[in-house]
Amino acid sequence: MNQYLETLEPKIVWKHFRTLCDTPRPSFHEAQLRNNLIEWSHARGLETYVDPCGNLIIRKNASPGMEAKATVVLQGHLDMVAQKNAGIEHDFVKDPIATHIVDGWVTAKNTTLGADNGIGVAAALAVLEADDIQHGPIEALFTIEEETSLRGALELEEGVLEGRLLLNLDSEDRGDVYIGCAGGVDINIDKTFSAQATNYDDYAFELSVKGLKGGHSGLDIHKGRASANVLLSKLLVKLNDADLISVAAFNGGTLRNAIAREAVASICVTPDKVEQVKVLVKQVEQQMQLEFAAIETKLSLSLVAIETPEFVMQENEQNAIINALICAPHGVNRMSTELEGVTETSCNFGVIDLKLEQGSFAFSACLLVRSLIDEAVFDLARVAQAVFEQIGAKVNLENDYPGWRPDPSAGLLAHFLQVHKDIMGYEANVKVIHAGLECGIIGAKYQGMEMVSFGPNIRGAHSPDERLEIDSVNDFWRLLVSVLAQVPNK
Repeated sequence: MNQYLETLEPKIVWKHFRTLCDTPRPSFHEAQLRNNLIEWSHARGLETYVDPCGNLIIRKNASPGMEAKATVVLQGHLDMVAQKNAGIEHDFVKDPIATHIVDGWVTAKNTTLGADNGIGVAAALAVLEADDIQHGPIEALFTIEEETSLRGALELEEGVLEGRLLLNLDSEDRGDVYIGCAGGVDINIDKTFSAQATNYDDYAFELSVKGLKGGHSGLDIHKGRASANVLLSKLLVKLNDADLISVAAFNGGTLRNAIAREAVASICVTPDKVEQVKVLVKQVEQQMQLEFAAIETKLSLSLVAIETPEFVMQENEQNAIINALICAPHGVNRMSTELEGVTETSCNFGVIDLKLEQGSFAFSACLLVRSLIDEAVFDLARVAQAVFEQIGAKVNLENDYPGWRPDPSAGLLAHFLQVHKDIMGYEANVKVIHAGLECGIIGAKYQGMEMVSFGPNIRGAHSPDERLEIDSVNDFWRLLVSVLAQVPNK
């Protein structure tokens, strides 16, 4: 299916990327890929180790004459985000990723591509395989469940890594090098609501928001993209305030770290109010399309008749949950005052799920707060916690992880910058990223480890629009090989 990828340069990298596309690897399902890599490594005489969490470490000796060089850790994550367009049949646990080339970019067909972080893993595997490049001792660290909770990094066994120089291969802009990242925390919400019988003559509709760009909840949160969860909540507020609807279901978003692209609610309407609902939905659609005209060119609302459900929410509890949804934080909370153009603190309302279960409505939601300042993570998380605790929901703050504090004076950074200028012919942009790179967590476990993060051009990560620029992969590989060849001695 992806054979043509091996015709791209550098062949050794694209060959491994093809393997990653052919091997299903959504979060929580990395075992098959890990086992394949272990078998592949043993066939080449490489040492492997799997820690208690399930992270894989592959070790390669220094190339001849490079034994005195410092050990370098090449780090990436095995899992990928599983997102697909509506109406597409694709089982991420079983089906390979179908790829194709469009105008110099590799992309997938109606699903995420997995270049995040598949191309970084592929580059590390290429280093492990290559016998024509120079490098000191190599430790390749491949973590699990980065996209869902960063569990691999959070539970990484301490004391197993020998290297004190780490190259994180999980960035998405050629010409940039990252030396710091945001920390974060997940906000998980649960509550049960009472149900009441639907009026026998009510009409029912599926109300949906579609056509949004979505994207990465850290890298894209400052770009003004719409969240389907937020837009549908705003529409439900208007319909509810006008006493036009009863709610029977709400489902939006799929991941806490992806901006929700689609959301759908089931509503019931009395016969005398159907036309009012149709008119209001059309008005709100026009307002939203105008508001996001420069960004969300495919935004649409739809109202489709469905079979009338047996139960809807009770009025007072419906008011409570809709008001909570509209008050929950989403988007940029604060821009950094120290780093121009960098988001300091944000919240992504990633997932909403309200459905009938055993005669009651089960509600769950997940938000992700990020910040460059660890204390600010919990300040904003407390706002969301307070909103939902006011309606009696159970709120848990989970999977918190530290940020990566920038160190502009680090020797590894100086080395990288010099190599980048020599190879690329221009200065690299030194940046801090508003996303949860694993560097901060690993650095907290391995004090004194110096780290940088870099990669090729990836656009639309965490969405079916994800694409990987072919030319930038070649530059990424040349840069990686040169950094390894010129690493200082131990």
